[in-house]
Amino acid sequence: MPFGYRCSVELRTLRYFVAVAEELHFGRAATRLHMSQPPLSRAIKRLETEVGALLFARSPVGVTLTAVGTVLLDEARALLDHADRVRAVVTAAAGVATVTVGILGDSTDPGATRLAAAYRRSHPGIDIRVRDTDLTDPTCGLRAGLVDVALTRAPFDETALTVCELRTDPVGVVLRADDPLAHRSRLRLADLGDRRWFQFPQGTDPIWQSYWNGGEPREGPVVRVVHECLQAVLWNGTVGLAPLGHDLPAELAVVPLTDMAPSRVVAVWNEGDTNPLIRSFIEIATAAYRR
Repeated sequence: MPFGYRCSVELRTLRYFVAVAEELHFGRAATRLHMSQPPLSRAIKRLETEVGALLFARSPVGVTLTAVGTVLLDEARALLDHADRVRAVVTAAAGVATVTVGILGDSTDPGATRLAAAYRRSHPGIDIRVRDTDLTDPTCGLRAGLVDVALTRAPFDETALTVCELRTDPVGVVLRADDPLAHRSRLRLADLGDRRWFQFPQGTDPIWQSYWNGGEPREGPVVRVVHECLQAVLWNGTVGLAPLGHDLPAELAVVPLTDMAPSRVVAVWNEGDTNPLIRSFIEIATAAYRR
């Protein structure tokens, strides 16, 4: 970033940039950031002016990252992760009561919405911070100390973690609406054996990767976020798995899989953490998700 660019503006703008880069759509990014689209677009244009290059190639259906944007995305993620760690350390030193929650996937899940309302009622003086994460870390930064508790999906390596199951969801395969298999009422994993499946980046938890690949070695494009998974299906006919019950674009369809283990929605925290705020969070989450 150029010298003289204020740190507070820089971090906020980088968060805006990362949201657009992960959603590849200004409207969806604005919704995720709880803001309107025009100021988001202006912030990204200012960032492009500061950088001196276009970060996105724009089209009527969305945006794609330019080569410069791809480089900045990796650097922005690293910088924001570091900023989160610094804030957590300083907050702890100041003695402020804060709980940082990592969320993977759909933050509009009715269970999460009920949990947020119930926790606010029970702990009105607590500062709740939310960290959205991509699909490469199912623990949402828990092991790195970026969050206190995570709302995520299992399975993954549970070493040194405590896991509380909140709900299970059946899983289906996401296909293009014009795919011959999209009109079937049910499918089995064997029906998809000749298809390409999306992959997560190298270093991703192998248990997590194996689950979303149906337990078999697969080949296919590398993705980081849900939107990239959907685009891989739409553009390349790639096989993607998803919990049932989520809204999809009209161009896509989801067919239930009869031999796929359900996806477990879980709350996770570090083993041995005795923070009473986390214990209360888990108790409230258990009630909120099982309504």
